Amino acid sequence: MAVLWLVLGPWVVVVVAAVLAHPWVRRRVLPWLRPSRRAVVGIASTAVALTGVVLVVPDGWLPMPPGPGRWVTPAYVGRPVPARPLGEPAVQPGPLGDSPEVDSGWWGLERCGRLAVDGEQRLVATCRSRSGQRLHVIDPDSLDPRAGKDLDPGECDATDPVVAGELAVVGVGRTLLSVATADGAGEPDVTTVRSVDLADVLPEDDCVVAVLPTGEGGSWFASAGGRVGLAPGEGEVSTLDLGAEIANPLGRAPDGDAYVVTVESLHRVGARSGVAAEVWRAAYERGSGTKPGQLTAGTGSAPVPLDGERVAITDNANPRMHVVVLDATTGGEVCRTEVFDDDRSATETDLVALGADVLVANTWGWGGWARTLLGRVPPGGLSRVAVGPDSCRVAWTAEVSTPGSPAVSDRTGLVYAASKRHSWWGATAWYLTALDARTGRLAFGVRTGLGGLQDARSGVTLTPDGAAYVATRGGIVSVRDR
Repeated sequence: MAVLWLVLGPWVVVVVAAVLAHPWVRRRVLPWLRPSRRAVVGIASTAVALTGVVLVVPDGWLPMPPGPGRWVTPAYVGRPVPARPLGEPAVQPGPLGDSPEVDSGWWGLERCGRLAVDGEQRLVATCRSRSGQRLHVIDPDSLDPRAGKDLDPGECDATDPVVAGELAVVGVGRTLLSVATADGAGEPDVTTVRSVDLADVLPEDDCVVAVLPTGEGGSWFASAGGRVGLAPGEGEVSTLDLGAEIANPLGRAPDGDAYVVTVESLHRVGARSGVAAEVWRAAYERGSGTKPGQLTAGTGSAPVPLDGERVAITDNANPRMHVVVLDATTGGEVCRTEVFDDDRSATETDLVALGADVLVANTWGWGGWARTLLGRVPPGGLSRVAVGPDSCRVAWTAEVSTPGSPAVSDRTGLVYAASKRHSWWGATAWYLTALDARTGRLAFGVRTGLGGLQDARSGVTLTPDGAAYVATRGGIVSVRDR
């Protein structure tokens, strides 16, 4: 039955259980299927041995275990495409679907957040397990950790790292850490370069939820309780109380300023005479509360700068959310447009800039396990919103169901999303899906794995060598052209 489960999917278990529940089968067949004591001991010993191997073998050394449905889900859809750069210079590559090779590293019960890339193309991530949290530097080829540092954020979650070159900044409770991801010889390493204690400016029950390097040795930070602050390279830390909860990453504004979004409004903050100061604020529609799949009753997107001195967020309006575009200098609204369907639109992912336009993913419904059980998927949707001088419109919407942020390659002209496909066979099949950025049409999709361990809510990360990486519930997956 195990083989049938692997190749045909989980409905095999349901069908077998239904058959075995019939009285005639229980009377006539079950007695012949009862295993002997020796068989029970053998099965138990094998299970214990496999568990021991998983616990002893280092993270990333084993591929992720197979899930059910290999024969009933396509391994590849679409076809390879030529690169069609979106402009000049085009610097960010990505797979083109040419005999794509999928590799994975199994990390057991340790789950990593959004992957960042350092100056040596190594992956950097904050990963969580039952034993605690750890910052890892990860080999991009073997997918195993090469260096790491235990983090102690208390009752909080440490933030995903923001990396510039070989320096990563991460918020750990009420502390800002700046760490080097390489030693003097360029080998993987995690060495604390700077630690800023924020206990004097943040209440005891508050936590850092977002960080953003200033480029001058300092960092912006935001706390769950609604405070945004500046920790300069030299000098004292200053903070502003924005008066509303913060749950999303910060956005980088021109001239070293930062965008921060609360559950009520978008703010631009800047350093004025070395002190954090509000430049402007703009309220948005909050809607009637949290929607399925949302964490807070507000926007689920981080603010993203666009070409032409614009900045975009999503609101939480009913019956449909909007993409809202603001003037980066004044905070005045440029335009807004509805996206996705009535009573089925929300997002908990970062928006992605596409020049002056913006990409938005619909993650409505991803919060409940029942909506993804036995091959089901939420309604989903991935849209490109075209932004004009004073108006917005939806340029295209693709039927892609993804819980994470997409990525765009200006060199290939493709948008990449970690998506789940509906399966009547009940298979949980995950794909790296590539869409034409100009039209939204499917270019190709490659199956990255099967089963619940492949849940990819951290989004897609592209690296300069043309590979795409996804952190999943059970490890890390890479896709590259062969």
